[in-house]
Amino acid sequence: MSKLSLAETAELSMLLEVSASIKPGNIDRFHDYEDTKFRHFLASAVLARDVFERVPQMTLGEAMYAAVEHTNGHAGGNTHFGAFILLLPLIKGKGIAGACEAVLQTTVEDAVLFYQAFGKTQVRVNKEDEMDVNDPASISMLREKQMTMYDVMAYSSGTDMVAREWTNGFALTRKAADILKEKDGADSIQDMFLRLMAAHPDTFIAKKFGYDRAVSIMERAQLVRAGGLSLSSFDEECIRGGVNPGSLADICIAGIFTALLEGWQWDC
Repeated sequence: MSKLSLAETAELSMLLEVSASIKPGNIDRFHDYEDTKFRHFLASAVLARDVFERVPQMTLGEAMYAAVEHTNGHAGGNTHFGAFILLLPLIKGKGIAGACEAVLQTTVEDAVLFYQAFGKTQVRVNKEDEMDVNDPASISMLREKQMTMYDVMAYSSGTDMVAREWTNGFALTRKAADILKEKDGADSIQDMFLRLMAAHPDTFIAKKFGYDRAVSIMERAQLVRAGGLSLSSFDEECIRGGVNPGSLADICIAGIFTALLEGWQWDC
């Protein structure tokens, strides 16, 4: 395969993640949710391509707003908001090292655009959060406190593992990519996902069901890895319970993107 552009690599990473199976609890080519379908994730990946191509000419706030606006044309609601938080700086920085520098260059106006983009989605948030994305006063607070987009991620990092990637050097993205690079082939995505799931409580699950439930799901994943529970049975448990580790899925997309940039062979 000829060398892919950054935009092509980002699109492919989204398509590979949603097509991989089994990723317990998450949508894939065999699983739909009632309101969000596999096809919506495919559409989002394709629709985002235009924005990915323009990232070098935009600030991260502009890119975030454009990505959300450009992919809102389907009926499946939010599909890739968290993935955009990670992919856009990775595209702009051409990898993790550059992304770490790019996020530090964000401005207050980037933060405002991020909040405005957030308001267009149905992303789950903590109800007790002081800075409600649906409250216009939050925009004023951003400007009053001179909070950049990086500051917003730092503010959210305690309860959101995707936001935390901006402040910890994209640590789990790095880990995901390294796991993938241990073995070529798209089948390794499943192993990467399960290994992360067994090591880290998913913060999307925590926001939906509470932190204890997120820990219990992590422990069930550990049981699968130890051979005490089949992967298919665990997947069925998660689907029945409406438990979807969406934050880890976003990090997996970023890991796939990084691995692809570094020469991982997905098609072999």
